[in-house]
Formats: sequence, structure tokens, C-alpha cells
Amino acid sequence: MRNETSRQTRSQSPRSDRPQVRPTAEGWVQPMGPDGRPQLQFAAKRRVKPSPRHLADLTMAERQEWLKELGFPAFRAKQLSTHYFQHYTDRAEDMTDLPAKDRDELVAQTLPTLLTEVRRLRTDDGNTIKFLWRCFDGVLVESVLMRYPGRITLCVSSQAGCGMNCPFCATGQNGLTRNLSTAEIVDQIVQANRAIAGGELGGVHADGVPERVNNIVFMGMGEPLANYKRIMNAIHRMVDPVPEGLGMSARGITVSTVGLVPAIRKLADEGLPLTFALSLHAPDDELRNDLIPVNSRWQVDEALDAAREYFDKTGRRVSIEYALIKDMNDHAWRADLLADKLNARGRGWVHVNPIPLNPTPGSIWTRSTPEATAEFVERLRAKGVPTTLRDTRGKEIDGACGQLAAADEQR
Repeated sequence: MRNETSRQTRSQSPRSDRPQVRPTAEGWVQPMGPDGRPQLQFAAKRRVKPSPRHLADLTMAERQEWLKELGFPAFRAKQLSTHYFQHYTDRAEDMTDLPAKDRDELVAQTLPTLLTEVRRLRTDDGNTIKFLWRCFDGVLVESVLMRYPGRITLCVSSQAGCGMNCPFCATGQNGLTRNLSTAEIVDQIVQANRAIAGGELGGVHADGVPERVNNIVFMGMGEPLANYKRIMNAIHRMVDPVPEGLGMSARGITVSTVGLVPAIRKLADEGLPLTFALSLHAPDDELRNDLIPVNSRWQVDEALDAAREYFDKTGRRVSIEYALIKDMNDHAWRADLLADKLNARGRGWVHVNPIPLNPTPGSIWTRSTPEATAEFVERLRAKGVPTTLRDTRGKEIDGACGQLAAADEQR
């Protein structure tokens, strides 16, 4: 029989009549550093093979120079870019405006295969699809495509695995394998658009205009701000006008982080009206040190100060993500503390998104009760903090928050 006392490490909180469940990994062992704290990994431990150079890694000017280096006219860069970013194809046979004698070589050189689809899983209602991709080197990553009223959102991965070592997250259980390249991030979107154009999620508006991804959330595998240069290059490919990029709105792109403070400040200086989301999950350092190990480096107040600075510099309201976990972080006093910390930094700069944790029967990692959830939300709203209980998508296909593990087995 399992030792429930040691497994859950329950103790009574002096500020609550409900038990306090402490975070602990289940079914795997967290890597620990010499100081006895969960180990953080900001870079791959082994040298990895660089991904093939791809058109999406480069600006239009860089593509033109590259084509000339390869012995082709510079104007071919625009033709290739139009096929990839506007028509979502990398198939040589589709590119009839290219000379037949050069077509295969041009595509092979500039549009190498980066992500090969292994499997796609759909929810019963057909509104959510999870893609499993195999990268050029065999690494597996996932992305999740979701239809909401009036928009189509893609949750993209920025790393294979994750080095933040959060005990509740399936993605980080094997640590960080490697960063994804700019083009590997962008290709998730292009391939999702290709699937939509092929009829997935409905495919076209009532007026016959083809649909496409119009919202991006960097909430897939990995810590986005730990792969800063490549995610910013990918964002530029997203917002650059067609055919240099995908012609998306920066306001439809959300960058999430567990709290890498220097990178948050750097993001605020980029001059792009992105949406910024801080995955907080606890307002007190005592709990968050164990729940989000990077908190031992940049604590709650430092992360919130950086988030407020983001608002001050960009004018873009910050989102606070908060997964509600039964008897762990859902106590009423924590809602009050969170509201007080946010209000101490002013009003109108922030919005809280509580997220019911994906249920895991028999685990300490399970969602809050409806009563505790309602009280948590009401406490925040009573203190004037805009709060929206967020919809969780893809639970039945392991495609919801914290479930992306890129497992290559048939279900």
C-alpha cells in the first residue's frame, strides 16, 4: 500500500482549515542539484546536431543573398516564400512557376523537411487536434490546434522537453533535449494552416474565405524565454507581411513564461504589442519555490515587478496564469494574497486566468473542487482584479496544459 502521508506531505496551514498539500513529483524523480533544490537546465546537456538551414530561419534579404550563394537568381526567394508562407506548401510539384530543371534542387536546398507528422489526435467534438511531430534528428514535439468562437489558436512548442523541472508538468520529466530552431517553430504554424486548408476544423468561413491560425500561444513544450533568440525570430516571421512571413497580428501572439525575469524585461523592450503571460500558480514564495523551481532564482515579487514593467513599456495588459490544484494552491487566503500583490502594483494592468488543473484520479495533482474554484475566483473579483476562469481544451487527448509529453505510442 502506498504511504499516503509521505506521498502527500500534508500539514495544516495556520491560515486555512483545509489541509496543505505540498508539491512532489509522482511517477518520476526530479533531478536535484548539489544544494538539494530541483535542478534548472537552461541549455541542452549534450551537443546536438544543428537543424538544416531553412527559408523560414531568414529574413527576405537574407534569403535573397542565400539564393545567390546557391547560384540562383535572388527573385526566386520571393517565389519560394510565397509558396511556403501564403500557400503553405513545400512540395516541388506545386511550384509550377519555378523552372522545371531547378525546381527539385531549389526546394531541397531551401525548404528541407523539418517536422514529419507522426500522428494527430482529435477530440470527440472535432474542435481540438494534437499533432505529434518528429524532427529531422528524431526528437519528438507536439502542438495543439484549437477552434474557439471567432478564432483558431495554435499552442506551439519552443523546445523539445523543458529544463524548468516543475513537478506537475509532463513535458519536463525528461529534462531539456534541445531548443527548437526558428524554422521548426514556424513550421508548426505552416503545417497547421495546411491542415485547416485541407478541411480540418471546418476550413473556410461562411463567405468562402479560407481560414487559418490567427492566435498563437507559446504554451506548448518548453520554456519560451529560455530559447529567446529563436522565438523572437519566429515571431518576426509570424508578423512579417506575406510573403516574407505569415502576416499575423502581434496582438494575437501570447508569450508565456514561468518567470525568467531578465528575459521578461528584454521582451518588454522589443517594441512589439505581444500579449505576455506569467505562469504564477502561487503568490507565496514558500509554495512557489517547490511548485515552480525557477522561483528560487527570481521570486514572486521580482516576477510581478517585471510583469508590471512589461505593461508600463508596452501598454499591453498582462495575463497571470494560475492552475488551481486541490488543497495545494487554491486556499482562499492565497486568492487574497494574490489580489493584494497585484493591486499593490496598481489597477488595470493585469488579468488573472485561473485554470482548473487537468484531473488525475488518485493523484495529489488534481483540480480544485467547484466550491473552492468559485471562492478563489470570487475573492479576486471582490478585490477588483479582473478574473476569467479559463476553458481547458484537449484533456481527452492529453493535449491540455501540462500534458504535452510527446510520447510515441498509439492510443
